[in-house]
Amino acid sequence: MTLDEIKQILDLVREHELSEFELEQEGVKLRVRKKGQDAPAVVVGPGHSIPMPVMAPGLLAAPAPPEASAPEVTETEGVELAVVKSPIVGTFYRAPEPTASPFVNVGDTVRKNQVLCLIEAMKLMNEIVSEYDGEIVQIFVENGQPVQYGERLFAVRAR
Repeated sequence: MTLDEIKQILDLVREHELSEFELEQEGVKLRVRKKGQDAPAVVVGPGHSIPMPVMAPGLLAAPAPPEASAPEVTETEGVELAVVKSPIVGTFYRAPEPTASPFVNVGDTVRKNQVLCLIEAMKLMNEIVSEYDGEIVQIFVENGQPVQYGERLFAVRAR
C-alpha cells in the first residue's frame, strides 16, 4: 500500500466522518481510529503505528466487513421482510444520475440480482443488487446520504 493510497483512504475517512476504519489487503492491515479529541493513529501491520494529524470531529464507526454474513430477516405483522444491508461504507444513490428516475421505489416488484441503488466508495460506483424476488416495502436511507457497513438500505417482502 503506497502513501498516496493511504492519503486517499484518510480523505475518504474525513469526507464520510468516520471515527474508525479498518482495511486488510494482501497481508497488510490498515486501521484508522479517532480516540476522543486526540489525534488518530494509522496502524499498518502488526505493531507499527504512524501518528496522523487531527481529523475533523464528529466521526462515526465503520468496521471492516466479514467474509460473509446471512441476510437479516425481520417480521412485521406476520409477514417476513428481508433487509438489504450496505456491504460497504460510502454514499447512497437511488438513481444512476441526478436527473434519472430511481432504480426502485416503495411498492415496486424486484427480481433477484436487480440493481436497487449505487453506493459510491473511493470514487467508484458500486451497484447494490437484490438478493430476493419480492416487493420493496421500505427504503431506509435518503438519496445522497452516507451509509455505513451493515446499515439497512431496503426492506423487501420476499416471495
